[in-house]
Amino acid sequence: MSKMPKVYIPTAGPDDWRCFLADPTKQWRTGFSAKTLAHCWEAAGRKSASGESTNGLPSEIAAMLRPHGGNAELLLAIPEYKVALPGSSLGASQNDVFALARAGDQTFAIMVEGKVCEPFGETLGDWLRNASAGKHERLAFICGLLGLTLPLPDQTHYQLLHRAASAVIEGRRFKTDRAAMIVHSFSPERTWFESFVQFGSLFDADVVANELTAVRPSATPPLYIGWACGDCNFLTA
Repeated sequence: MSKMPKVYIPTAGPDDWRCFLADPTKQWRTGFSAKTLAHCWEAAGRKSASGESTNGLPSEIAAMLRPHGGNAELLLAIPEYKVALPGSSLGASQNDVFALARAGDQTFAIMVEGKVCEPFGETLGDWLRNASAGKHERLAFICGLLGLTLPLPDQTHYQLLHRAASAVIEGRRFKTDRAAMIVHSFSPERTWFESFVQFGSLFDADVVANELTAVRPSATPPLYIGWACGDCNFLTA
């Protein structure tokens, strides 16, 4: 696995997120996830800096963490955060936000996947068609990390698998008490929520919107997943 950068600089506002996108021109559009997510998280950070009670987290994310430790606080957030995985020719998992957060005395490593109406990318059925050895190596690694047994259903979205794996990897690296993968959705219709529910079913878990669900409570660190309904006012930012 290739090394990821270890030096980061602070942002001055939402526009600073743009340069880290895979395609800064195509992906940075009003009403789509990249720009909407940046404005939402930056607004929460500005409110926290001004002394308001958000503690640096979007309120819907803070509300999800609160039952798992107490009042939630953002310690660090890094946009477009890359996590190396086996099968180097496939590239790293580029997560929309990596957040270190605290709820009471519990620390969380959180990978955030922003969505409006965009799909979760390829299903495993498509991703594994004529798959290389690197793909099989990566999938076996992810399944081992997540406690899943191959083969997985063809309709499983590969993106959700490597985002969850990223949360576990960074949770172990930072020695957090818990790891979480959260889809931060700004879709009023909760587009693709059923696909996320299907992902939860791989762990025999029943996913409920705006709640964190333990999918591997006995793992190190325990893994949670969740669907956060974001403030749709940011869709026009």
